[in-house]
Amino acid sequence: MPESIELDPVDLRILTALQNNARLTNKELAAAAGIAASTCLDRVNRLRESGVIRGYRVDVDAERLGRPLRALLHVRVQPHRRPLVDPFVEHVLALPETRELYHLTGPDDFLVHVAAKNAADLQRLVLDEFTARDEVALVHTDLIFQHWDGGPLLPPG
Repeated sequence: MPESIELDPVDLRILTALQNNARLTNKELAAAAGIAASTCLDRVNRLRESGVIRGYRVDVDAERLGRPLRALLHVRVQPHRRPLVDPFVEHVLALPETRELYHLTGPDDFLVHVAAKNAADLQRLVLDEFTARDEVALVHTDLIFQHWDGGPLLPPG
C-alpha cells in the first residue's frame, strides 16, 4: 500500500478546488489557493508526481447518451480464484455498459455499476454477459433511482 504524503493547507485548498472544478485555469486555481500562479503550478506538479492527483475526467450524463437505466450488479464468482477472476475483470471492463467495477469482501465478489438503454437491455446484459459465463454463480441487480456525489476527498483530520 502506498504511503500517504504530507499535505499542508495550501495543498488541501488546491485539491478541494480541483475536485470541485478540474477545468480551473492555473491562475484561477492559484487565486482559490491564495498563492502565486508559479507556486501553484509547482504544487500541482508535485501532487501529480506523488500520485495524489491521478488524472482528470469528464463527467458524462449517461441518460443524455441514451443509457438512462443505471443499476448495480452484485456478482458471485465460483470458484473465486485468480485464473477466473482476471479474465472476468477484463471482460466486464470491456463492456460499454460498465461504469465502475469493485472487487469486494463478503458474500458477493464484485459490484458492477452499469448504465443500460432500458430494462430489456439490462436483462440482455445480465443474461448474455454475466450469467452466461461459467464462473458466474450468482447475479442480483439493484436499480439506481438517484445518485449523489460526495464532496472533495481529503486526508483524515
